[in-house]
Amino acid sequence: MSRWIKRTGYALGGLVVLVLVTLGVVYGWSEWRFRRTYSVPAEQVAISNDSAVIARGEHIVTAIAGCVGCHGEGLKGTAMIDAPEMGRLVALNLTKGEGGVGGQLTPEIIERAVRHGIGHDSRALRVMPADEFQYLTDEDLRAVVSYVLNVAPVNNTLPASYLKLLPRVLLVTGMVPFLPAEKVRDAPGKPMTIAPARTPEYGGYLAIVAGCKGCHGPGLSGGKIENGDPAWGPAANLTPSGNLGKWTEAEFMQTLRTGKRPDGSPLKDPMPWQTVGHMTDDELHALWVYLRSVPPRTFGTR
Repeated sequence: MSRWIKRTGYALGGLVVLVLVTLGVVYGWSEWRFRRTYSVPAEQVAISNDSAVIARGEHIVTAIAGCVGCHGEGLKGTAMIDAPEMGRLVALNLTKGEGGVGGQLTPEIIERAVRHGIGHDSRALRVMPADEFQYLTDEDLRAVVSYVLNVAPVNNTLPASYLKLLPRVLLVTGMVPFLPAEKVRDAPGKPMTIAPARTPEYGGYLAIVAGCKGCHGPGLSGGKIENGDPAWGPAANLTPSGNLGKWTEAEFMQTLRTGKRPDGSPLKDPMPWQTVGHMTDDELHALWVYLRSVPPRTFGTR
């Protein structure tokens, strides 16, 4: 009995040591990635005080790129994650109001954050979708920067971010891409050059910048959302071989503006219909004709 107790004790002790070592590795590796710095060449962005340019920037932020989905209405900042098992992840107040960082922003800092996912301290920003925003045209980036620097101040002081063990495990195991900057650095894209128009080409641009391909896949065939919450369920097949191929353009627009499909069923998270539903008729038409032009694909083949 004494020998059995000793062996059990050794086994449990070894297990405890293994767990502690694993936790240490997870914390150390995640912390290194959080603290890692990146060198990004400064990019000059000529801002504008023209009301039309600023209005375009506001439209991109609120209806196309969906910045308000994380940073909140008027870019006042929000807690994107605030849960006991996860910790807290705050999207900053980008205005010049109390608690905001707007007074510290420059065109270069905004460009680096948007296109590279890198903060003013040269560290990767958490969940900043630069892998999509890197394709913003120079004109659209200029509009976004001009809007952010002119946005109305909002007083909103937010608590600091902190991440517990679970999100660190998800980062280390690659289950959640908390640091899109890493992907941008490994496979950088180039800003697109395209003017707004009622064309499939412009619709393709919107599909990238609005994040459609992030959930529905590069080929838009839907299926399991990579790195997504299992509660979301699969993304729909947006190619002509999916249910969308049976809709009319009017039904497509109505769905994005009401959050309900033609059969009355609701769109589920994380479909940002509250954002993309604010696209103009011309933009939704461009997106529609683009989706009708992509090759049919079997559901889930991405």
